[in-house]
Amino acid sequence: MTRRDAEAMPPSPGLNLATVWEAVADTVPSSLALIHGERRVSWREFGDRAGRLAAYMRGRGVGHGSNVALYLHNRPEYLEATFAAFKVRAATVNVNYRYREAELAYLFDNSDAVAVVFEAEFADRLESIRNELPMLRTFICVGAGSADLVPEWAVDYEQVVTEHEPMSPIERSGDDLWLLYTGGTTGLPKGVMWPHRSLLGSSGATFGVAKLPVPTTVEEVTDSARRIHELGKSVRVLPAAPLMHGTAALTSMAVLSAGGSVVTLTSPTFDAAELCRAVEDHRVSQMTIVGDAFARPIVAELERAAADGRPYDVSSLRVVLSSGVMWSQQVKADLHTWCGATLADALGSSEGIGFANAVARRGEDAPTARFRLGEHARVIDDDGNDVVPGSGKRGLLAVSGPIPVGYYKDPEKTAATFRTIDGAVWSVPGDFAIVEADGTVRLLGRGSACINTAGEKVYPEEVEEVLKLHPFVNDANVVGVADEKWGSAVVAVVSVSDAGSPPGEAELVAHTKDHLAGYKCPKRVVVVEQVRRGPNGKADYRWAAEVAARAVADGG
Repeated sequence: MTRRDAEAMPPSPGLNLATVWEAVADTVPSSLALIHGERRVSWREFGDRAGRLAAYMRGRGVGHGSNVALYLHNRPEYLEATFAAFKVRAATVNVNYRYREAELAYLFDNSDAVAVVFEAEFADRLESIRNELPMLRTFICVGAGSADLVPEWAVDYEQVVTEHEPMSPIERSGDDLWLLYTGGTTGLPKGVMWPHRSLLGSSGATFGVAKLPVPTTVEEVTDSARRIHELGKSVRVLPAAPLMHGTAALTSMAVLSAGGSVVTLTSPTFDAAELCRAVEDHRVSQMTIVGDAFARPIVAELERAAADGRPYDVSSLRVVLSSGVMWSQQVKADLHTWCGATLADALGSSEGIGFANAVARRGEDAPTARFRLGEHARVIDDDGNDVVPGSGKRGLLAVSGPIPVGYYKDPEKTAATFRTIDGAVWSVPGDFAIVEADGTVRLLGRGSACINTAGEKVYPEEVEEVLKLHPFVNDANVVGVADEKWGSAVVAVVSVSDAGSPPGEAELVAHTKDHLAGYKCPKRVVVVEQVRRGPNGKADYRWAAEVAARAVADGG
């Protein structure tokens, strides 16, 4: 489906997020919208600055059907630029700031980006590829410190904001799009097209904090924002992962739609100490993370501070939400030692949210990778029928309701993932699961990462979580390596604690055999200093496969 195809669909009810945020800014103008270190941005200022940037974009021809790339770290300008693009009915495109030149060129070209808001530190990379991208004509530089330091082919963000009057509100549609590019860990990144009506429709949990329904009119937006603030139920969320990651972006947009605040960290890389200070200083009530890769350092920092006699006050935390990778039971229990927050392990993807969830409260058992299906979710077989609970048969997770409308410029992939079943469209991105007799769902993993070893299917996430149950294993990636006997041999790449006596390869393999069928257990375990993950916490399986292949080749 192309963007033109999506926009040619009959309009359906729904609000554009720019219209929602404008109504919030008018209702609670003095409340904080954005917090970044010592910087505070009120809702009045948030709307004003976004309106000024929107005026510049519109003057450059950016409007309905345009795509604006955001090549930034977490900072207020990320959300201001999002607001500005939405104001002119353009879509934003998330850019992974770790991409190198060839990856960036692909993303800008594939997304048809006509403008980019970028961090000054990335100017050299853009300089090297911009002549390859004839559609990319507008460059807005953030954080240069002075307009004199901005490249001659770009404009200074603050100068743009200063020199333009705010754009007046316009009519918009709930069918306007937001583009969320997948990470591309198992293939080229793909742009998932989320209509604004689905973005707002998926924010029920945020409005549910105040026991309010998701608004469907501007009047309801105004009433909700006012009531939430009067009740003292305004959410202050800290996205620990980059805003270029779906969980961080979706949660932040939902909180803003309910008149809340988004707290961003100032460090360009994850800093658990800064995070804990921010929770304490800004009384953060909700936090989003990506599994153990974020939770483990947070627990370690809480333990360190307490041992030093200066414990953090994280009592304001009400919810910690994780999505994107599995979150192990032991790490949840460790976090509950330090806070009483509800730990919500949500099973979602770029192609949809609400597949399933696992909610853990202090004192409750929270088994790893066991979820309850979401309200609009099911597990289906190859024919689109529901998998019978307790049958032991694996199926594909599917979700309906407020979901994307397809992949940008990829009709074949759209047809394969967004399927019409029983008259409704379901998102089926390829995650396999088993439904137990009690109705719980055991996640197996993404089919694209599945390892076929001697005719048996092995899902990496299942083996990884067993490895991480070992007290000395910090992190693990599991991949398949070409093998004459097995076709693909299961190989684990792990990092281990340097305290005490680290386990050897034989011990780790034996550990997995206590929990898994023999064919699922690693034939080799490669120990590395640190398992590589993206800034969003997701596994880098390409890197793991290279490490595993080299180790197997060197070991004979």
